[in-house]
Amino acid sequence: MCYTINRIEVTNLKSMAKLKYHYGLKLRIYPSDKQKQIIKINSDASRFVYNERVAIDKEIYQLKLVKIPIDTVLDRIHQLTKRKNAREMSNHYPFLNDDHIDSLTKANAIQNYNRAWKMFRQVHKAGTPKFRKKSYIQKYQTNCQYPKQDHACLTNGTVKFVDKKHVTLPKLGRLRVSGSHKRILDRQTETRIGTVTISKDATDRYFLSMQLASDTPFVAVPEKTHEQIGIDLNTDNFLTDSHGIAVANPKYYRTIKNKLAKAQRKLSRKQNRAKKEHRPLGQSKNYQKQRLLVAQIHKRVSEQRKNFLQKLSTTLIKNHDLVVAEELRSKNLLKNHALALSISDVGWRSFLGMLKYKADMYGKTFITVNPKNTTQTCNECGFVMGTKGTDKLTLKDREWTCPHCHKHHSRDWNAAKNILDKGLAQLAN
Repeated sequence: MCYTINRIEVTNLKSMAKLKYHYGLKLRIYPSDKQKQIIKINSDASRFVYNERVAIDKEIYQLKLVKIPIDTVLDRIHQLTKRKNAREMSNHYPFLNDDHIDSLTKANAIQNYNRAWKMFRQVHKAGTPKFRKKSYIQKYQTNCQYPKQDHACLTNGTVKFVDKKHVTLPKLGRLRVSGSHKRILDRQTETRIGTVTISKDATDRYFLSMQLASDTPFVAVPEKTHEQIGIDLNTDNFLTDSHGIAVANPKYYRTIKNKLAKAQRKLSRKQNRAKKEHRPLGQSKNYQKQRLLVAQIHKRVSEQRKNFLQKLSTTLIKNHDLVVAEELRSKNLLKNHALALSISDVGWRSFLGMLKYKADMYGKTFITVNPKNTTQTCNECGFVMGTKGTDKLTLKDREWTCPHCHKHHSRDWNAAKNILDKGLAQLAN
């Protein structure tokens, strides 16, 4: 029996941008062999369109450097400029008109390319769009459309839930899904599906990611706790808060790196053997079996770290009305080769991102402050180490005594209290 949602009459169908609340949903899907082929075709088409836009703009840039306005050059620029849209590109490359290719796949690839340029103009360190190489990872995007509909829900678009275990997608048809989505399906309010991403990871698992939007919250907003907390991120522990509680760093990568190194050595030997025998790696079963094993080890570490960060960030946000953390510049921190492995393994940047979006989702406040002198300043009297003839604290100094007020400090706890004070002062201003 198909799952249905009560019909909600509205005068106008709102766009995703006009809906107040947004929510991301990721599900595991189990496509058939034919559906896997369609996913690969669409993934290849998306990558080709993106790379074609990169090539077109690079060639136009080189042609515009020609100072003399030669007719041949101007004609070529006109041809390339005309080919930038999906329709003209499909006319130029007939294989893009394959019946299995979703037209929105090409449109989303072009849109992603334009967004990459927009990001470069806003943040120059992001870099210009680059060619996307062929890999074992497959991904493409489509959109849920509501043709001739006066309301939007999870069961009446081009991407829709047939029941709690199946979903229908353009070109792919019916797919079995699993995940924590049943609570979302029980919603009785208007919920719109926006961009949909179909992907395959390096371990050959397939996923479906949906962007949802609604005028009603997707999660219940907890009551105010009137609690505030500052957190200091450090390499000794994962974090220390302003209450003096330290959370240990699980160090997932370090615990498994020896096993990973052994698996990678085996992979390298199988790769060299296949090359000596002039066998393509795609047809070498031993190589592919070992490659999958290495990918699974990497994925296990990634998922363990993500699970740890999700649980910790949710606990902090739900139990505090204000969370203050220090601003991190991970790129600068990674230049320290002695700490690069520890910093990469800990996942600070992902953690701060989780705190930010969860604070918005649960109606809490999360801010970051400049970490300057938060470690060197005494929280009791405000004396700054490194001034008045004193030496600055080093990474080895985990505890210290203030030379001015003689207060004994735990380095990380003192820093967390200073971070909270800076956050409160920032809010007051």
